[in-house]
Amino acid sequence: MKTTLKLKAVLFLLLAGSIFSCNQGTTKTATDSAKTAATDTTKPAKKPLASPRDSVSGSIGASTVAINYGSPSVRNRVIWGKLVPYNAVWRAGANEATTFTTSKDIMVEGKKLPAGKYGFFVKPTSTNWTIIFNSVPNQWGAFKYDSTKDVLRVQVTPKANAMTERLVYTIDANGFNLTWEKLTVPVAVK
Repeated sequence: MKTTLKLKAVLFLLLAGSIFSCNQGTTKTATDSAKTAATDTTKPAKKPLASPRDSVSGSIGASTVAINYGSPSVRNRVIWGKLVPYNAVWRAGANEATTFTTSKDIMVEGKKLPAGKYGFFVKPTSTNWTIIFNSVPNQWGAFKYDSTKDVLRVQVTPKANAMTERLVYTIDANGFNLTWEKLTVPVAVK
């Protein structure tokens, strides 16, 4: 009987050791998985977003202004009048609508814009643009844009500019600029 118990104990230990050694090779920690992912060349690399989100902020007078937008590239396309049609409301960027935030009341092209966060849209033509601040800041594109929710509309004139591949907004002491392709659209703010 002692021999049978010893034999069973030895078999149990051998079996347990075999199972343990098999599992040891397949158990991975988060660190092991990260190391494998970093060195695994069989998985395709993630493509960078075609229109990554970007943002800019700065001071204009006593207010802090921030613009958050999707930044598309030209990629050998005709932008104004083609990709972005004239006489149609555009989200002023890519994907989610561009947002414009001001910490204090400001004057945009001589008209008051109360402090707050806005959906920022434009309606371009070949000669002038309508700049639109809408009370609905978080929306996808301009698909559900509702002009009855506009807080302020102003007219500006675009200017010719050197080629700029990726859409960019800049803020300075005089206001902000939308620059893309061969145009800059200045918006005066005080």
